[in-house]
Amino acid sequence: MLVADQSTCLERLALFRARLQRLFEEWKAKPLSVPENQFPGELLNALRTTGAFDALFAIEDNGLGLCQTPEGAQILMMLLRKVGYLSLSLGRCLEGHVTVVRLVELYGTRFQRHALKLQLKNGSLAGIWVTDGSSPVTIRRKGPNYTLSGIKGFASGIRQVGVALITAMPQHGEALMVLAPTTDFERHRPGPGTLTGMQASGTGAYDFTGLQISSDDIIGSSGDYLRQPEFSAGAWRGSAVALGGMDHLIDLLRQELLERERAGSPHQLTRIGEALILQKTAAMWVHEAAQAAYSAYMKPEDVTSIINLARLAVEQAALDLITLVQRSLGLAAFIKGKAVEQIMRDLATYLRQPAPDEALTEAAAWFVHHDWPEAGQ
Repeated sequence: MLVADQSTCLERLALFRARLQRLFEEWKAKPLSVPENQFPGELLNALRTTGAFDALFAIEDNGLGLCQTPEGAQILMMLLRKVGYLSLSLGRCLEGHVTVVRLVELYGTRFQRHALKLQLKNGSLAGIWVTDGSSPVTIRRKGPNYTLSGIKGFASGIRQVGVALITAMPQHGEALMVLAPTTDFERHRPGPGTLTGMQASGTGAYDFTGLQISSDDIIGSSGDYLRQPEFSAGAWRGSAVALGGMDHLIDLLRQELLERERAGSPHQLTRIGEALILQKTAAMWVHEAAQAAYSAYMKPEDVTSIINLARLAVEQAALDLITLVQRSLGLAAFIKGKAVEQIMRDLATYLRQPAPDEALTEAAAWFVHHDWPEAGQ
């Protein structure tokens, strides 16, 4: 990239960052008054207006490269953290949307990248639905096209998502990634039941049985979805969203203690200090993970191991923070309908990511035999 082009891109990133900060300050001041099972559509539209979704695309496609460059990754981290603060449910859906853009940019053709941009140009939300439901999704050749069969469960934002990247098993080989339309409401199926938290994300299931697709809808090659380091590296984005939930919890804790005139208690000050340590520890891990995800120097095993450790560090910090908030506020933290109670449930639910033990032991096994990589090497 030419120096002038890079300078222009950095200026555009700075302008977007300022717009995002203004939006955050405006929404931060709003009370949490909507029902907890209502999708935050108004906030989603505000993000679209701010240009958050267009910014995800590559610079050559008139985006800001949030999914491609180290500089863009820093703004993406801010975006995910701020949205996590305002709505963990929307943060989950935005995280999925970003993952779709990222995977198509990595494994798709130029035609497919352009097609996805056109699909999302009108503000449509993309979803990453890879968990199979009661029957796994398969893909079979039928003449010049392909036919899907099966159900995807735990489909976040099922009523808002217009296109989903799913995994489908062929007769031979590993799973394929498929971009499939998801606008047919008659294909909606009940979700896993009412979740304790994250109800606003609108989790359901979608039946792809009989859906016809073409070869242009197949992204990459067999097994690409599980290809490292990207398969594990994407977890840093979820950690950034969770960090935003932690930020919100700490603000609510400080606010309530001040209102009760209990913030001067040495016991409460101890908890606030411990909460801030947890918050800053999680933030440093997210920053480290984002840097690793976009490093041009690290080995793939370094990247996956660092991000797995970061994911677990943020999870533990968030769980410890929830315990601190409950101890500080007592029964007031358990009153249904209060923001602090809802955010604790949302955060605890959001943190339930798959295979934490495996992620920990694999990372430890790598660093038993290898030094921690130096920055820039």
